[in-house]
Amino acid sequence: MRLKDKVAVVTGGGSGIGAAMARRFTREGARAVVVADLNGVAANDVATEIGGHAVQANVALEADVLRVIDTTQARFGPIDLYCSNAGVTAVGGPEVPDEAWQRVWSVNVMAHVYAARALVPRMLERGQGYLLQTASAAGLLSQFDAPYAVTKHAAVAFSEWLAITYSGRGLKVSCLCPGGVDTPMLRAETPERQRLLNEGMISADKVADAVIEGLDAERFLILPHPSIAELVRRKADDPERRTLGSRLT
Repeated sequence: MRLKDKVAVVTGGGSGIGAAMARRFTREGARAVVVADLNGVAANDVATEIGGHAVQANVALEADVLRVIDTTQARFGPIDLYCSNAGVTAVGGPEVPDEAWQRVWSVNVMAHVYAARALVPRMLERGQGYLLQTASAAGLLSQFDAPYAVTKHAAVAFSEWLAITYSGRGLKVSCLCPGGVDTPMLRAETPERQRLLNEGMISADKVADAVIEGLDAERFLILPHPSIAELVRRKADDPERRTLGSRLT
């Protein structure tokens, strides 16, 4: 897929990976880029910078996801690329309160479901359309906080299901699984986790570069960090070592 003359939506587009993708899609010649974010000011700042359109939205709410989609289509026409990119975390494991688990689940998983629920029928009717869903290397390797790792695994699984189910019917699906990226979310992590990630940390712009390459190749799994693929292979080859040994090796 090439972005020239396309209509793209990026959720979580007010900062980090989402903002980098919005900027890069614009440079690639997208006809319209819609920047959606819970932080309406941040969304507007990015949209103003790139000549796009901002929408304040909480993707944990299906009504807000539908509003983003319907607003985009009313103004610019059918959506060619929908990037379900917004993500959150909660620090800890099973002791994390239910409401925090639910919030992470709603943003990291259900936002993808809400978008697909609205867009898959429309894209299938048109015979074309692309869903890019941001998960994480944690969805492949189970690093860090339990709510984050668990929900990112679910996000990967849902992306796989979509790709398998609708393959050959015009709908394309890619799942973005970066490792450490220099974003506001990572900078808010604990010093220990920052130290673990710093060695392989890349910029959000580098992730956007990998996205463009992955979309061009219509690759399902987009891995901006080459080391992640090797770690996934090690996990498959020796799951006992993976679960009983180091979390990152």
